[in-house]
Amino acid sequence: MGNGIAHVSALSGFDTILLDLNVDLLKRGIATIEDNLQRQVKKAKISQSDMNIALGKIKSTTEYNNLSTCDLIIEAVIENQSIKEEIFRSIDSICKEQTILASNTSSISITAIAEVTSHPEKVIGMHFMNPVPVMKLVEVVRGQKTNNNTTNTVIEISEEMGKRPVECNDSPGFITNRILMPMINEAVYCLMEGVGTKEAIDEIMQLGMAHPMGPLTLADLIGLDVCSNILQVLYKDLDDDKYAPCPLLEKIVHQGHLGRKTGQGFYKY
Repeated sequence: MGNGIAHVSALSGFDTILLDLNVDLLKRGIATIEDNLQRQVKKAKISQSDMNIALGKIKSTTEYNNLSTCDLIIEAVIENQSIKEEIFRSIDSICKEQTILASNTSSISITAIAEVTSHPEKVIGMHFMNPVPVMKLVEVVRGQKTNNNTTNTVIEISEEMGKRPVECNDSPGFITNRILMPMINEAVYCLMEGVGTKEAIDEIMQLGMAHPMGPLTLADLIGLDVCSNILQVLYKDLDDDKYAPCPLLEKIVHQGHLGRKTGQGFYKY
């Protein structure tokens, strides 16, 4: 998600800094951006010149201090509240007072993340969809203290990135995953209980509901660990058993089969 956000940011003309834990991860991220831009060139969606200009706008770093002049910082790490809060404390200590701090979280409370910063009114959710260069939606999530200026600025920037920002209030899973994850979870239950094969479940949802891909294929694309984490947040924060992750989903995650990114999930890749 991070390299996808950097991709659309740079392609939209913004000077962009990509931060990660080490140089190897940064090289891999830049390589992915190059590959995806080249794919857009081959499909005549952008020119070679557009690609070259975009790549020239991306710098990479492993040091938080190099973000000190940024106007907008978007966090896109694992769906773990304590890790996100640690990152927000770090960037809050080095950024400008007017810097907007955004999280790409898909389920964790923006209000809670904002509380660890000195300017919670400047904290907001920017939930991009995967793959970022392709999907149009940005779910813009206001925390309890997010002010109108922050929201309006993020909406404007999202539009400049070629996205369609849609605003919602802070609640576990927001709108996307409050609806999507129970559907995926129920599809896993259908598989576990032998209601149908994985292929049948996916094909029925594609043909019958006009979904571009079935729920089990989509889960593999999202990452089964991410699906599990989101469901656990919904289960804990909404205190409702209907959000508890299906035992089969948890079993596959514990086996290390996380979907496309590991080569195996419900399907092999």
